[in-house]
Amino acid sequence: MTTNKPRRTALVTGASAGIGAAFARHLAADGYDVILVARRADRLDTLATELRRDHGVRAEVVTADLTDPSAPAAIVDRVDGLGMTVDVLVNNAGLSSKSMFSDTDWDTLAAELQLMVTAVTELTHRVLPGMKARRWGRIVNLSSVAAVSPPGAGLLYTGIKSYVLNMSQSLDMELKPHGIHVTALCPGFTHSEFHDVMGTRDVADRLPGFLWQQPEDVVREGWNAVRAGKPICIPGVVNKVSAAAMRPIPGRIGYLLGRTLNPFK
Repeated sequence: MTTNKPRRTALVTGASAGIGAAFARHLAADGYDVILVARRADRLDTLATELRRDHGVRAEVVTADLTDPSAPAAIVDRVDGLGMTVDVLVNNAGLSSKSMFSDTDWDTLAAELQLMVTAVTELTHRVLPGMKARRWGRIVNLSSVAAVSPPGAGLLYTGIKSYVLNMSQSLDMELKPHGIHVTALCPGFTHSEFHDVMGTRDVADRLPGFLWQQPEDVVREGWNAVRAGKPICIPGVVNKVSAAAMRPIPGRIGYLLGRTLNPFK
């Protein structure tokens, strides 16, 4: 007697382009229904139509600006209204200021923190009760190889991505017994619109080609990592070598050491 694989749903933020869109396509191809979250409704609608047509999955669009503090709660309320549950959460939405901290107005800095720190943390917190009740969940938080690199002068980005990396490892330790895996995905240079939006395309184009990865390759490694229960994924050989050279304690050893010393285990 065979049993049907349970139908599960993935929520992907920043799904309108780049790694987010690649995650949505990868998960839909794997049979997951998808909830696509971003600001650009037209792009989300186009992607949702593609995923329904190509993979026969349910694809819903939730237009939201995660720099708005009310957005995470509104997104979860919308998911509830659709009669769906979040089994997979991909916190992908992000940006980086290209100006120095002291030269950037506070509203811009606050939006950066809201998007990549508070919204990531709140969305994760809001979907966890359902995951724990079902005793199954997968969470991928987009960090960066910058999280294990020396900090850049005047930028919040490395600090933010270090927070995401450390938070993800701590949550993975806590949630593993509940059937939930959390992975910090730490890509390096990836072909996407990120540098166009940030106005750094000229600089990016001068970097040698071997440093770059395609979004699909990053997604494949990240998804395989969270499925396997790995708390950190640094995709690509070049990024792995760079991270190992810059980090005194390799990520996996640091994770195991932290779990061993955890006073709350």
